[in-house]
This record gives sequence, structure tokens and C-alpha cells, in this order.
Amino acid sequence: MNSPKLNHNMLYRSHPWHGFPIGQEAPDIINCYIEIVPTDTVKYELDKETGVLKVDRPQKYSSLCPTLYGLIPQTYSGDLVAGYCAKKIGKEAIVGDGDPLDICVLTEKFIPRGDIMLAARPIGGFRLLDGDEADDKIIAVLIGDYVYGHMTDLNECQDGLIERLRHYFLTYKDAPGSNNSKVKITHIYGAAEAREIINLSRQDYAHHLQSLLDS
Repeated sequence: MNSPKLNHNMLYRSHPWHGFPIGQEAPDIINCYIEIVPTDTVKYELDKETGVLKVDRPQKYSSLCPTLYGLIPQTYSGDLVAGYCAKKIGKEAIVGDGDPLDICVLTEKFIPRGDIMLAARPIGGFRLLDGDEADDKIIAVLIGDYVYGHMTDLNECQDGLIERLRHYFLTYKDAPGSNNSKVKITHIYGAAEAREIINLSRQDYAHHLQSLLDS
């Protein structure tokens, strides 16, 4: 029996940030790389150099992310994303956080682990500032999900779930009772603005990638 021919590309896994496409229907439907699921008591994070999911740190406190959480491939929070944020909040000297765009994905299904890819529809997001860094959190729904999959805008989502997400991002880095948080959510926006930010982040990514190639 002859062995199948081996394509050398099959020997290597694509980098989740750089090597996996955002999707032909972006920004309406996008591919997402999931790092964390709601049961994780350890914060996992993509290692940008290797593309391997790594342990960033154990969660210090009992707050757990209530949704799937990860990044949007081939996006970058750079000058365009920062400039858009600065214009919206009326504040200068905002910079991008230098990371892929973050995404929270709503689904009714139990997904036991991260390090997976899925397709989602953006329905809105949080304009989040971490000090002077723009750190938007896009909110999306899993394509085909029975409970959330029909949603097209954040105003269709239950207020309680949005408040849980908002509370998580405002508090997950801080000790209980802390009053010194640098994290602020200035706006909660809908699907049209989420798509605009994704498009800007794709342009920022192209500029960032070119700068890496030129260095």
C-alpha cells in the first residue's frame, strides 16, 4: 500500500494571529481564535512569537469571563483604532494597545477548552480604555447558535448579560474593593460601529505587518 504524499505545509500549524484568515465575509462574519472559556480559572493567552497558547497567569480572584474570549486574526490595535477611540471620547494622546482585537463570543453551548477557531457575527462592543490605551472588546454571536445566533445587534441581547461582561472587564484585574482601577468603559456600541473598528484594525494590521517586514 502506497503512503500518501505529504505536503510540507501539513507539517506546520498556522499561526492563529498571522496565518489564519479573518474570513471572506469580514467584517460581517469573522473567524475568531478562542483563548479562554467561562470555566477557566487560569488566564491563557496566545504567545505572539510562537502562536502557541500559553499560561499567562492563574486568575487571582473568583471573577470568571462569562463568555468565550479570544482574538480576531489579522487585526491590530494601532494608530487608526486609537484615533477613532480618541475622536469618540474627545481625548487626545490615546494609543492602541499593540495587540490583536479582542472578542467575546456568545453561545448557549458548553465548549470545554480554548485553542479553537470558530465563526462569529459581531453585534457590538465596549470602548474600553486601559489607562491611555484603546482596548476595544468586540461582542459577537456564534454562527448557528440556537439561542444567540439570530442576533444582529447588541440591543437584542439581555441587559443582564451585558452588565455581567461589563463588570468582568472593569474588575478582573483588581483586588476586591480596589478603587484604583485604570480600566474604564466609556461607551457600549452596536454592530455598525463594531464593524467599523474591525475594518480599522485590519488596516492597522496591514501597516504593522509591513513595518515588521521592513525591519
